[in-house]
Amino acid sequence: MVSAVALYANGYWFKSSQANKQALKNKNANNKHDVAMETVRSWRRLNGMEIKSPIEDEIENVLAAETGNSNALKVCIGTDSQKKGKIVEFATVIVFLRKGKGGFMYILTDTSHRKMSIKERMLAEVGKSIEVAYSLCHLFTKYGVDMEIHADINTNPAFKSNDALKEAMGYITGMGFSFRAKPHAFASTSCANKIVH
Repeated sequence: MVSAVALYANGYWFKSSQANKQALKNKNANNKHDVAMETVRSWRRLNGMEIKSPIEDEIENVLAAETGNSNALKVCIGTDSQKKGKIVEFATVIVFLRKGKGGFMYILTDTSHRKMSIKERMLAEVGKSIEVAYSLCHLFTKYGVDMEIHADINTNPAFKSNDALKEAMGYITGMGFSFRAKPHAFASTSCANKIVH
């Protein structure tokens, strides 16, 4: 997989020179620096197979096939991150659960060179999950599939990540999405966590 500087705008990832043009059009001078500091890779499956089509097309094809096979689905979207030296590595997952028949997932990894507090990282994780959920929610509604956002935030006040709990809950539920936190947030705490560790 080739990494490329990218910008997420209007539901699409723009890569390389296209990202630079889009950044100049859509971002003010303060945000241009942040765009250049993130590396984005393509969506892939757990087996490493890169998704060549836009993720929206891939997900619609999967939903059509799975509902066509009478599989009852639930979708969980979550992000986790890990600080590695001077970078923060993020993994966002879209987990499909087939009732009584296992599941599968899609993975997107990216890195940031921005220095972030734990609270900022937790809220960045939630923001990445919401971006994905928002771009796909019309498909889940169309096919009658329930969707949850999982946040890697501890409900126990003794943990530092708990500082972001109220803001994350407000952000997610304010967008109209269902919310799960630790210990019920397996998409972020298990699936995405295994990708960044």
